[in-house]
Amino acid sequence: MAEAPHPELAEASVADLKGRLTSGDLSVRRLAELHLERIEAIDSRGPNLHSVIELNPDWEAIAAGLDDERRAGRERGPLHGIPVLLKDNIDTGDRMLTTAGSLALAGAPAMRDAGLAAAIRQAGLLILGKTNLSEWANFRSSRSSSGWSARGRQCRNPHVLDRSPCGSSSGSAVAVAAGLAPLAVGTETDGSIICPSSVCGVVGLKPGVGLVSREGVIPVSRSQDSPGPHARTVRDAALLLGALTGRPEAFLAGLDEGALRGRRLGVLRKPYSAYSEHTDRVYEESLAALRDLGAVLVDPIEIATAEAMQADKSRIEKTVFLYEFKSGIAAYLAGREGGGPRTLADLIRFNQEHAAEEMPYFQQELFEEAQEKGGLQEREYLDALAEAQRLSRAEGIDATLESHSLDALVAPSRPPAWVIDPVNGDRNIGGCTQPSAMAGYPIVTVPAGRAFDALPLGLAFFAGPGSEAALLGMAFAFEQLTKARRAPRFLSTLDLP
Repeated sequence: MAEAPHPELAEASVADLKGRLTSGDLSVRRLAELHLERIEAIDSRGPNLHSVIELNPDWEAIAAGLDDERRAGRERGPLHGIPVLLKDNIDTGDRMLTTAGSLALAGAPAMRDAGLAAAIRQAGLLILGKTNLSEWANFRSSRSSSGWSARGRQCRNPHVLDRSPCGSSSGSAVAVAAGLAPLAVGTETDGSIICPSSVCGVVGLKPGVGLVSREGVIPVSRSQDSPGPHARTVRDAALLLGALTGRPEAFLAGLDEGALRGRRLGVLRKPYSAYSEHTDRVYEESLAALRDLGAVLVDPIEIATAEAMQADKSRIEKTVFLYEFKSGIAAYLAGREGGGPRTLADLIRFNQEHAAEEMPYFQQELFEEAQEKGGLQEREYLDALAEAQRLSRAEGIDATLESHSLDALVAPSRPPAWVIDPVNGDRNIGGCTQPSAMAGYPIVTVPAGRAFDALPLGLAFFAGPGSEAALLGMAFAFEQLTKARRAPRFLSTLDLP
């Protein structure tokens, strides 16, 4: 493809952009324009990434206000004037829609900002638009193609365009990787921030459940959903987490190149590795880097309940999701205006009536299974939730950390991105997100290397509740040594030997 405009944006950190704002080289308005020009050239035309589902029609007025505040010496914090994109399952009380990628919610905007959207505005960020996602955060069909939604169509991996961006926060990770915005917010239930961040070659953090407000976020699971940042650097992810929590610089203190010195890290092997020789090669290189940084590696480590969590995933985690989605989506829809759907049954009916647009490739069997469930007081749900938390917390991550006096666990984040297949769905052969997802604990992924010099791979750090700052510090030290992130080249396909 012809060179996209403003290629420096694919490498720019928040510090770089703030420097240009402070020097007067750029205004907030012009910084937004640069990103919009790149979105037009790369996302809407050129490679057609389909990562941005909607632009904010009020961006100019917002930018003007932020510029006025800067000129008056009233900066709101370290991210004042920086553009950010939000996943299209996060309410904004403006003219933009919030649809989870579904045409069923395209009738009217949300009435008010989600808690995290209000926090972002208060921090002085400019919400530039909404990002595409796996429709309904990948909770409609077990055969879905990550990054596909009826409203946004198929999002593409910017490194190799016929490869999956993973999901469900596909557009958020793709946009950051491609230089369409320096920051984006995604959400995760199990892997939805970590997987797209890993395969798109950016930093992704899923905070512990409850650290970031979920009010006004279209739900899947109240016990596992968590919004979090995508960024090109660990420092930028820490800054965005600060904005999301209303604590602007709270997560910066631990960002030190010596943060891994003396840290005891548990090295997870099977079943969280050994599913891809490409992933394993980068993992071994990453472990060598951790040793060079002074970490004490306890190798190998096993989570005693790993096989039980994986073997019973359909019985435990899925059961929890089915109950919690039915209850949560009804509560969310009850607060929407405009005469749209009010229940899960309404959504199922809409999809049936608009099957050509909504279900050309895969169906809605998860919706239908959830509809058959009762309320959150039922014994099947309560037993499944208790078992999920026992396996992942007390007998899982907690026991593993305690028995070996560990500061964190490390594992490969995901396999290399697979070829997009809308008919048969994703080919997902491995990953490490399930324990922290089921436990509601934080996890961070940082770029670690590439397969075939083209497909990004990440290294994940995870630990117990409240460990976000420590995990960011470890990821920062690793990032500073390895400098593994590369800007995408927008290859049309992978030229394999």
